[in-house]
Amino acid sequence: MPSDSPDVTPAEDSPRGHPVPPPGIEAGVPLLEPPGWAVAQRALFDLLDHSWRRFARDFTGPDGRLNYSGPLTTRDGADDFYEVFFNWPQLYLLGGADDLLPAGEKHWEGVTRQLTELGMLRDEYERGYDWFHQGESLLLLYFLCMAAPDRWAGRALRFAQLYVDPAKGNYDPEHRIITRPHNGSDPDRTGLFDGDVYPWLPEEAQTYGFPLDWIPEADGGPYPLSEDPRLGAQMRDRTGVGDTAVNLAAAGLVLNAWILSGEDRYRDWIVAYVGAWRERTEANGGLVPDNVAPDGVVGGLLEGRWYGGHYGWSWPHGWHSVGHAACVAALAAATATGDDDYLSMVTTSLDTLIGHAKVMPHTEADSSLPSKWAVELGPDVHTPTPHLPFRHNDSGWFDHNPATAPVPVALWHHTASEADRARLERLREADGIDWRTVRPFRSKEESGHEKAWFAFLAGDDPGYPERILAAAQAQVHHRLRRMDRYRDLDVDEADIHVWQLCNPVVTEALVQLTWGGPQVLYGGGLQQARLRYHDAEARRAGLPPDVAALVTSIDPEATTVELVNLSPETDRTVIVQAGAFAEHTIAAVRYTTCEDDGWIGDLYDYGHTEPVVTETEQACDSDFLTVRLPASTRVRLVLRLRLRTNTPSYRTPFDPTPGRTTPAAEGETA
Repeated sequence: MPSDSPDVTPAEDSPRGHPVPPPGIEAGVPLLEPPGWAVAQRALFDLLDHSWRRFARDFTGPDGRLNYSGPLTTRDGADDFYEVFFNWPQLYLLGGADDLLPAGEKHWEGVTRQLTELGMLRDEYERGYDWFHQGESLLLLYFLCMAAPDRWAGRALRFAQLYVDPAKGNYDPEHRIITRPHNGSDPDRTGLFDGDVYPWLPEEAQTYGFPLDWIPEADGGPYPLSEDPRLGAQMRDRTGVGDTAVNLAAAGLVLNAWILSGEDRYRDWIVAYVGAWRERTEANGGLVPDNVAPDGVVGGLLEGRWYGGHYGWSWPHGWHSVGHAACVAALAAATATGDDDYLSMVTTSLDTLIGHAKVMPHTEADSSLPSKWAVELGPDVHTPTPHLPFRHNDSGWFDHNPATAPVPVALWHHTASEADRARLERLREADGIDWRTVRPFRSKEESGHEKAWFAFLAGDDPGYPERILAAAQAQVHHRLRRMDRYRDLDVDEADIHVWQLCNPVVTEALVQLTWGGPQVLYGGGLQQARLRYHDAEARRAGLPPDVAALVTSIDPEATTVELVNLSPETDRTVIVQAGAFAEHTIAAVRYTTCEDDGWIGDLYDYGHTEPVVTETEQACDSDFLTVRLPASTRVRLVLRLRLRTNTPSYRTPFDPTPGRTTPAAEGETA
């Protein structure tokens, strides 16, 4: 029977000013045979709780910093310290341990002090580096803001001001550009490197080539890398100033500030900056250019080339960096304005790459990312499949890689459009590799299983939840063994990635299965989700103890989720939230119930009969829905959602009044 939850103070007020509880229902279907996915999901939560504690004990100091006593001799490295913990508060938001949030806060604080001592930060922010790496660094901050906006808003808004306020030196409002590729809190950090030449390692040169490969070698060569003018004055003067496409990821930082504050200046900045890049894309035939000179002209420092900018199409990663940054920015603009046309600069670029695809086994491809594909493809490295060109230079398109799914999946998840779904279906149909394949790996981005998830949502692979949860458990156990091997390592600067490779927290499977969303875009995106959850008794984000969730459809008209309370004696109450930022509205809910307890049988019956399960429907018209789960019960909810009907915010059902976050004073974050 439907019921309200009187213990919950909602975010919305009635016209009379009294709290209005979220609409509520009660589960009534008995849990007789717990589904394997539910048992495996709760076991993963338990394993993760053990694992992050082990990592904190073995790899961090009392104040949360990483065990590292060496220097950092280049501008690179700050991201590698923050990335270690990026998904810890994300796990808390999913339903991880209560003390995981303060642990994540402590590690941010400790690492920030550590990096400040190492000369990498100024006023707690990156002094100046490219946004391919800054976007990675900031994921930890974004999840902390989502989990504890009252404590983190002050910092987040101060960081966003570095770009929104032209006086900080990072943004030119006249030309609508970020003024240099290496940008941040230190306006005196210019160019791309300290010293005379870019600190380029021979193995990197062999993998990626020269940044300005169209410039002939200067007279007197060949030069060693430490003296080549192409890596010195030419690189500094041509690619060390002006805007570059990966700077688009800064829109994620500003979107986070807008969600926290609601202030128009943050939205207006996104509209102006991302809008300028959309115009440049349209003028370039639908391809995002990668460079803008200080005077606002695309190719102004590269003799008219739309490619060749720092971390752009030619060097080093191409679409792997440009595509993710453009998608982060386009989603930010679409989220802040409601105008999905901003996504066109991503879709036209992506479709251009798809149009240049070549079918080949990966063993014959000229990919510069072999280590990524070795684990993701496994034995299918020998299977012919379409490869998209990730890079472009004067010779045309090159650096072919299998079609990566994070960007097209993020687009489809946001729009729920037939066009974006059809693109994914065409990619799947053309692929020589079965999208239902689940391989045991954990990439740096903690993603890579989007294709198998899409196949599951399409109804083609009902066994996916248990397989992806098993793969997640395998990766945790693998990393526990890595921790045993490397916990006493005296980490050298060249080996600072060891912490990321030992981080045992894996969240991709939980994000997909419980939130109905893809893993966050690693280039600096904000989380996407059809649903999130809150524990009504504990009054915090995340699934309550013993409760498992499985989203099997994310169609707006039928977003389907099953909730299971595995506890044999404790009732639980979960509040379902529509969207990562309560941006959707639950128009109505259809749910399963069992009103006849005759299945139990009579006093002397040795067995039970099959419970009679029926469905009932209830109007909702709210961004929250309270679901009471008595012990050993389950319920399937079919939610009809109206997408993006509410202003995104970090509000929760426990907030006393609607509205935005009031920033805490500086220093009150932990």
